[in-house]
Amino acid sequence: MLEKIKETAAFINNIILEAPDFAVVLGSGLGQLKDEVEPIHVLDYAEIPNFPQTTVVGHGGKLIYGILEGKKVLMMSGRFHYYEGHDIETVVFPFRVFHLLGIKNLIVSNACGGVNPNFRVADVMLISDHINMMPEHPLRGRNLDELGPRFVDMSEAYSKKMIEVAENVAYENNIPVHKGVYVALQGPTFETPAEYGMIRAIGGDAVGMSTVPEVIVARHQGMNCFGISIITDLGGPEIAFTVSHDEVLQAANKAMPNVIKIVKGVIKNYSEA
Repeated sequence: MLEKIKETAAFINNIILEAPDFAVVLGSGLGQLKDEVEPIHVLDYAEIPNFPQTTVVGHGGKLIYGILEGKKVLMMSGRFHYYEGHDIETVVFPFRVFHLLGIKNLIVSNACGGVNPNFRVADVMLISDHINMMPEHPLRGRNLDELGPRFVDMSEAYSKKMIEVAENVAYENNIPVHKGVYVALQGPTFETPAEYGMIRAIGGDAVGMSTVPEVIVARHQGMNCFGISIITDLGGPEIAFTVSHDEVLQAANKAMPNVIKIVKGVIKNYSEA
């Protein structure tokens, strides 16, 4: 696996020639964000050695290198999910590559179900922490010592400084935002009312099928992470609304202008110093 990661990183590096400031991952229905980038290179996943292919509607299949808010960004238009049948190593493969490209900062976005009773559809949540309920852990097995330590500190999985920058951007643009805990389940079924209730009971504010494996691997490599969620449906023991992927995409589209403003603001205003 390490040799494949190195081969893929070398291929991309020979094209972009410099380390991006940020990697950005677009979740379900969040593809409009790619239109904000001034592209320099656009690569189809199919032409990148060892890169998997996405199979989900609402996820593109391109790696975009360009300029956003004066910073160099490498953007994944479309991510890979465990529920697609990929093994967990494949799901997190691009994030291993990001590390070898010298990227220090990661922004992940997703569409998810809200279980906090204060949430409404199309609300925006800044991820303050997560609970991993995936059936596999991305660091299980032999540790890749070249990439990170055997045991990883997760006391600040999501950068407090990035969250603060995002909150300031939201305030300046009159965008209401929540902060909350994201719970990751395998999927692909949307949760039952009882499962939504379980998520709420264990301290979750929202639930989805991605993000957490990627953030775990990014933190393993010492990357700074920021996560932003769009609440695309609501659930709980007292709620029995139907939900479809089309409705998820519609809600994501409604919230997109706010997400774009926040992500652009984080990229513009965040610095590691």
